Amino acid sequence: MTALPTATGAAPVAGADHGTPAADARRDRVDVHHHYTAPEWIDWAERNGVVRREKLPPWTRWSLDDALALMDGAGVRTSVLTVAMLGRLQEPKARKESAHVALRAAGDLVREHPDRFAFYTPVFLDSPELSLWSIRHGLDELGAVGVSARTSVRGVYLGHPSQDAILAELNERSAVISTHPMEVPGGDADLEGVPPFLCDFLMDTTRAALSLIVNGTLDRYPNLTFILPHGGGFLPYIASRLEVFGHHLSPPVEPARVRDCLHRFYYDTAGPMSPSATPSLLAAVGPERILFGSDWPPTPAALVTGVTAPAFDQDPALDGEQRRRINRDNAHRLLPALAAAATGSV
Repeated sequence: MTALPTATGAAPVAGADHGTPAADARRDRVDVHHHYTAPEWIDWAERNGVVRREKLPPWTRWSLDDALALMDGAGVRTSVLTVAMLGRLQEPKARKESAHVALRAAGDLVREHPDRFAFYTPVFLDSPELSLWSIRHGLDELGAVGVSARTSVRGVYLGHPSQDAILAELNERSAVISTHPMEVPGGDADLEGVPPFLCDFLMDTTRAALSLIVNGTLDRYPNLTFILPHGGGFLPYIASRLEVFGHHLSPPVEPARVRDCLHRFYYDTAGPMSPSATPSLLAAVGPERILFGSDWPPTPAALVTGVTAPAFDQDPALDGEQRRRINRDNAHRLLPALAAAATGSV
């Protein structure tokens, strides 16, 4: 495998005390948290009156050149794309056409750059019919490596029984489900001046994980694997609290089961994962359950290459072997198609 170029302005590599780049895979990362708003989808959505281009947030302006520059600057070999579709389409035919356009663009991108990109096909928690189509089209026809799901839709969390048809299909496929949080449903109770990504997203992720536990989803669908973003929200850091107060849940969760449940999830580093948080996450789940995530482009490229990736590389709680697992090896074990693409064996 050829070495990845380092983009101009990328952060310097840490010294020998933290392991060499080759040993800890910091130039060979897999980014499991990369948002992809296809330019083709933007064109379609504008033509159909779904969005106005000039009103979209800056992170929707995804381009191949910008993506590759970010990846090279952050030492990312492969990015797994979460396919974004903005707007609140509800009419079934329009929603399916929207998903078809976005998935076709993702599939084309991966075919053109199989060693640099992979993608998740989306599921829609409020539409089993559209979800089953997306699962079959994305996984079977376009080669998606897993699925993506919101942690909640209009206050209904991942794991609710209304989603059983979706989860049963995914369980049959032993699917990997990458989750992403939303604003915590609060009506008029939003905290003015505090953007939702600061703490709402962490709470929404935590609520989704607890929903999967108390609804018995992890037991009923044992072949599913869930990736929790942003270090799992608050979940790893309230593990002891969950053990003590699990009997207050309905149904109750026995203390002995809490750690088993935590080890059913993977946790990405997007957010970022700070040195102060790393020991708690390692203590809760171990280095084999953590994955590298950039959260680009909502997290700007300069922040990824200049702050979050270097902070991870220099985190004193991690040794070179642990970093290599988080940077690459865990993702290759979880998503074997990525390892095959990286070595050119597909």
